[in-house]
Amino acid sequence: MTTLLDDAAFAASTEPYRRELHVHSYRMLGSFEEAEDAVQETLLRAWRSRESFDGSAFRAWLYRIATNVCLDQIRRNNRRPRSRSLDSLGEVPWLQPYPDRLLDEVAPREDEPDAVAVQRETIELAFLAAIQLLPPRQRAVLILRDVVEWSARETAELLEMSVPAVNSALQRAHATMAANRPHGRVGAPPPDVTPEERSLLERSIRAHEAADVDAMASMLRDDVRVAMPPLPFWFSDKASFVPGLGPGLRDPGEWRLIETRANRMPALATYLRPWDETEFRPFKLDVMRIEDGLVAEITTFDARLFPEFGLPPVPPDR
Repeated sequence: MTTLLDDAAFAASTEPYRRELHVHSYRMLGSFEEAEDAVQETLLRAWRSRESFDGSAFRAWLYRIATNVCLDQIRRNNRRPRSRSLDSLGEVPWLQPYPDRLLDEVAPREDEPDAVAVQRETIELAFLAAIQLLPPRQRAVLILRDVVEWSARETAELLEMSVPAVNSALQRAHATMAANRPHGRVGAPPPDVTPEERSLLERSIRAHEAADVDAMASMLRDDVRVAMPPLPFWFSDKASFVPGLGPGLRDPGEWRLIETRANRMPALATYLRPWDETEFRPFKLDVMRIEDGLVAEITTFDARLFPEFGLPPVPPDR
């Protein structure tokens, strides 16, 4: 295709698809940073093979390249969650969050409710962790068929499989996902923060900043689950988690929190000012699942993706 042969034309043609290719790669890999590497490799391969592009279905051509890049990366990494059945998000140490502000760039139209529900459910951390259990081609089949909405024939052509093999792989993938969603909500998260969730988040911020262990504990379900990828441990209930909260809150220093959103879920960005220092620094990001007015799950990540969330290097003064 002659319009792709020059650098500027190629960049202009591919740029509108960069974010959705990144989200596609993120679903395949579970890591924001590795998805960025995959997109760079996708565009490099597309550039090198641009003369072979026949001029039709440009988006599908890019998705084919991106899917193959991710499959190569999955095989090269040769990693699986720590157990064959997923009990905690902590069993996927490479899992990273995805900022809602960037997901909004590729959100389906609100008058397509089924598409909106699928996009929300398949970007949840629980889905992304469980999909890591699937063999590479099953993972690709599930995403291409259920999320990208390719036909069985299109998927079979890309993965060099027969249509019956694609249908069989999809069935097996669905069974694995149903059996291994790690104690999470089945179905898509709500589209917006509810007034009840907003109140809980505001109280969580006040309690955390005040190092009020009792207040924080009162907002947790008895069966709350807490994970901290990539750390290889997690908590399965309130009784095991709360005893460590006191020292963890009081000893390091002063806290400041900002509300944000990740993976279509409420999240809190946390800054810490050690007692012997004068400035706050990014410390962690807590992604929360709230059920029936209480925190049901907390997944804690480090602060390396704060810039991608549009978070400031220091919290605003109060």
